[in-house]
Amino acid sequence: MDLGLAGKRAIITGGTRGIGRRIVDLLVAEGCHVGFCARDQSQVDVAISELSEAGGTVIGGAVDVTDDARLRDWITQTATSMGGVDILVPNASALVGSADIDAWRLGLEVDVLGTVRAVEAAMPLLEASDAASIVAISSTAAVNTSGGVRAYSGLKAALISYISGLSTNLGAKGIRANTVSPGAIYFEGGVWDKRKREAPDSYAAAVARNPLGRLGTPEEVAAAVVFLASPAASYISGTNLIVDGAATTRIQY
Repeated sequence: MDLGLAGKRAIITGGTRGIGRRIVDLLVAEGCHVGFCARDQSQVDVAISELSEAGGTVIGGAVDVTDDARLRDWITQTATSMGGVDILVPNASALVGSADIDAWRLGLEVDVLGTVRAVEAAMPLLEASDAASIVAISSTAAVNTSGGVRAYSGLKAALISYISGLSTNLGAKGIRANTVSPGAIYFEGGVWDKRKREAPDSYAAAVARNPLGRLGTPEEVAAAVVFLASPAASYISGTNLIVDGAATTRIQY
């Protein structure tokens, strides 16, 4: 299936590890020009080196999404280099695991306001595109109570509401907006890798609860994101696509 992504221009925040990196990889493989950022310059350099032979334009930047001026400048400069922006994927997350005030503040700055900053910076560029799409990364933690209280769950729920509102208000401008909510996703160095090593019983229980009998991969989430971002999904907007192997214990409607 041709997703119609060849030559499209995409910007991804949090693009050097896990799901974000796989989104970058897949967009490049589909023929997109891609700009991505993360806080760690060394990780950005590694990604650029690995992607340099893939063809197309690949631009990396060391950017903290809580820095409004820096993020706005980087998006503008990257878009200028690529000749515009068609796709925005705000993926950066603080992955806060507690519910104290500091966790709420950090998660609000990175997950929620980091997304809002990216959207506002990219908006004039997206308005000029004939295939504009925003795909934000939420989580099944936003829609499924799994015990305990975490700032992360409420923050990711806020993202779904925000993006849903964008889909309604930006539709007349030809801009689509969706979210993807991954479940438990395993990759080396990730949250579930750490849990596998430090809390093996908890990890085994998560695997056992999943109807598919395993955790997901970043590639599987990236495939959903890239499809929703593509012209192949041109009539899909305002949706929250859950990618969790049927682990979410609620009817989706």
